[in-house]
Amino acid sequence: MDVEGEDKSDIHEDLIVEEDSMDDLIRDRFRLTAISIAEAEAKKNGMEIAAPVVACVADLAFKYAENVAKDLELFAHHAGRKVVNMDDVVLSTHRNDSLAASLRLLCNELKAKEPQSERKRKKGSAKRDDKASSSNAVRITDL
Repeated sequence: MDVEGEDKSDIHEDLIVEEDSMDDLIRDRFRLTAISIAEAEAKKNGMEIAAPVVACVADLAFKYAENVAKDLELFAHHAGRKVVNMDDVVLSTHRNDSLAASLRLLCNELKAKEPQSERKRKKGSAKRDDKASSSNAVRITDL
């Protein structure tokens, strides 16, 4: 194998290792956050929660989040987009009516806050309009 081939495989291997370590980091942070939330809620309600139960809940929450992320990706792909948007998130909550209603309310509030932008005309249609107005063409409209 030549040096160049080794470099390519080494780079590919490094990227895989880096991606795996990033996945581990995200999983660990998620797990720690879920554990801290569970412990805080237990304390707030005057309850005690066993460590294995908390760990199990954290793992289940992470697996659920992974499934939701996959669903969101599929919804966006089905709509012909590469990016997930708020409609995909709302659609993913279709089994939980109260959560879906809350997200729709939040979505509407966010849409109301963002400034209205004017739609720009496509360059192609502007050229067609210029050609039509500069020639002897007559537009016929129904009155």
